[in-house]
Amino acid sequence: MGNHFQTVVDLDATPEEAPALAARALEWLVGQGIVRAERTDCVLGAPLGHPPGPHWASAVEHEDWEPTDGLKIEIGRTVFFGGQGDAEHATCPHCATRTVFYTDYWEIVEGAWEPFHAAISTWHATGAAAVACAHCGHAGDLTAWSWAGDYYAFGYLGFEFWDWPEFAPRFLDAFATALGGHRLVLVWGKL
Repeated sequence: MGNHFQTVVDLDATPEEAPALAARALEWLVGQGIVRAERTDCVLGAPLGHPPGPHWASAVEHEDWEPTDGLKIEIGRTVFFGGQGDAEHATCPHCATRTVFYTDYWEIVEGAWEPFHAAISTWHATGAAAVACAHCGHAGDLTAWSWAGDYYAFGYLGFEFWDWPEFAPRFLDAFATALGGHRLVLVWGKL
C-alpha cells in the first residue's frame, strides 16, 4: 500500500528568495482554501504540516478520495525524487539523446548511472554540477537534464503534498502564476 506524495518543485527559486516565495505561496494556498494555515501532525517526515483546506478539491483532477494528509514545505537546496524505484533514463539538454540506466528487463546498464550519481552528490553539496552526455560529449548542467517520469528535480523550494488525488493542470498553472510565473515540475513518489 504505502503513502504517496506529489511535490511541486519551483525550478526558478533562488536560495535567497525561497523563504519569501514559500510564504507567498502558502498565503495563496490558504487563501484559495486548498490548505489550512494552522499546522498539525499531518505529513510524513516532518513534525508539522498544513492539513487540507475546505476547497482542496479545486486543486485535483478527480475527487477520487479526500486527502488524508497535508503539505510540507521544503526550503533549501534539495534533491527531490520519487522515492521507490528509480528513473529509467535521463535526456541530454543538448542533443535530446537518452542515457538509459536499465534494460527492458530492469538490468542495470553498466557505467550509465555512475556519472549522474556523482553529479547529484556534487549538486547536493555545492548547488552546481554537470554531466557529460555519452552521445554528444557536451557537459550539461545537471538541472537542465530531464528525467523519465520527472523522477528527479533539483531546487531550493518544494511543496510536498502527502496522500492527495492527482493535481489538475489548471491548479499547477495557477500555482505557477502565484509564484510569479516560475517554472514548476511535479515529482510523484511513493514510500
